[in-house]
Amino acid sequence: MHNSLKDRLLQKHIVNGVGVFYYYDNFMISEIDEGTKIELDIVLKISDEFTKKYYSFDNPFVYISNRIHSYSLQPTVHFEAKKYLPYVKGYAVVTYDAINTKIATLEQSFLEVPTKVFDNLKDAVHWSDQLIAKK
Repeated sequence: MHNSLKDRLLQKHIVNGVGVFYYYDNFMISEIDEGTKIELDIVLKISDEFTKKYYSFDNPFVYISNRIHSYSLQPTVHFEAKKYLPYVKGYAVVTYDAINTKIATLEQSFLEVPTKVFDNLKDAVHWSDQLIAKK
């Protein structure tokens, strides 16, 4: 995690067997554990236990997936998750290799919110701040 984000951090949650979730004023960053298979039940658990505590229609957010590890994501999760978190205003993916960049680009077709793929976290956070400022 970049030091420049330290002052903006609201809370960090570690979910064993899933990953680490960082909650900020208008965005959250996930770092999913190596080899994890993300399905709807995991997304709903994280949303109910943590995400809904920080964000709402009055406080929308951008989801940033910082893909420092390799994991799998059931693509249809995006459709279902949007029903439970309708105040997600964007989806950013930070990738560190060509394979994950291709996967993230494919995932964009499943999303109904603005999406963008980045090669560093700093740019993803900047984009998130701009996106929220427009709303």
